[in-house]
Amino acid sequence: MGAYFFAMPLNVEIKARCDDIRAVRTILEYEGADYRGLDHQVDTYFRVPQGRLKLREGELENALVFYEREDKKGPKDSKVILYTSQPDPHLKEALKAACGVLVVLDKLRHIYFIDNVKFHVDVVQDLGKFCEIEAIDSSGKIGKAKLLKQCCHYMEVLGIKDEDLISCSYSDLLLQKRKK
Repeated sequence: MGAYFFAMPLNVEIKARCDDIRAVRTILEYEGADYRGLDHQVDTYFRVPQGRLKLREGELENALVFYEREDKKGPKDSKVILYTSQPDPHLKEALKAACGVLVVLDKLRHIYFIDNVKFHVDVVQDLGKFCEIEAIDSSGKIGKAKLLKQCCHYMEVLGIKDEDLISCSYSDLLLQKRKK
């Protein structure tokens, strides 16, 4: 399988703490979500002047991802540039040499889809359990209003409360924890 590049025009997403990931998985299965599997992922975040750049190394998903999004609780826009390929240690070494490593994250991720909405049910080493909802407009035809509506709908379906919402990335949470 060769590499490919994919730029998403728009992505509306949330991240939330999730004490009962079994309940979330049960609800997703009840809703008819397509389960793609459990992926052990190591995300290496690199130092960049703006946005975030990470190399994801997993069993199911492997990608170099650059993204920019607001750090705020609740649904937020995210602009993503995604380059997927097979794992390549030379790419990682080149990025380390050029940018430097900010932080490395290790997680187990259950991946689900309902139409254009992707769900992650994560156990992140040193951080805990989380759920992410990503309403994705890969064609540019869905629009922000519908993506926001989808994201809010699934927050309600999954019982995600405002106090569970996380405003920043896992990398930021891990860096904050290490400063303490």
